Amino acid sequence: MGITKIAPSVLAADFANLQRDIEMINNSQADWFHIDIMDGVFVPNISFGMPVLKAIQKHATKPLDVHLMIVDPDRYIKTFVELGAEIITVHYEACTHLHRTLQLIKSYGVKAGIALNPHTNIELLKNVLTETDLVCLMSVNPGFGGQSFIENTYSKITALRQMATEQQTDLLIEIDGGVSNKNANQLIDAGANVLVAGSYIFGASNPVETVKNLKEQLL
Repeated sequence: MGITKIAPSVLAADFANLQRDIEMINNSQADWFHIDIMDGVFVPNISFGMPVLKAIQKHATKPLDVHLMIVDPDRYIKTFVELGAEIITVHYEACTHLHRTLQLIKSYGVKAGIALNPHTNIELLKNVLTETDLVCLMSVNPGFGGQSFIENTYSKITALRQMATEQQTDLLIEIDGGVSNKNANQLIDAGANVLVAGSYIFGASNPVETVKNLKEQLL
């Protein structure tokens, strides 16, 4: 499965010093920028929209992993591609025609991902797994940062990795929420290979060192 990817969640950055925090991630061993787009409808919070994403893209030197926590994401896929997204993840729970949405994302030449809320069963992905580059398992309830990790996530990762192996697809399994050095190894051992970390990285006294230590811990 290759080396684990670390994707700091920009939602936890200091918005008054966004350029500074983006450049800090550029200079770290992190692999992607994880960017949560929330509409206040699908989740009970509003994050940033197109202008902020455009500002991030202007300074970011690493791939933008854009996680759409919004209803009717199809309307905005083209816009997010134009704003530099290299991975676009939509929520299973927000897509009436999930297969069509995945095809739309891929038609623009970017990676297509599906996010699952903690209560959603991975069996529901069986018929679209080969159309998917990444599955993002929410390990907290989406909408707010800094929540506690949901323990049931480990068994979901294991079952999802087994399903991917059976379907002979080299799936990226991303974990979003409550990730730290305390559970990172266990997540990777279960079958995950992309870790999203927000407050654990941006809340650290030395975020660059924190990313480096996490990366080395997982080698």
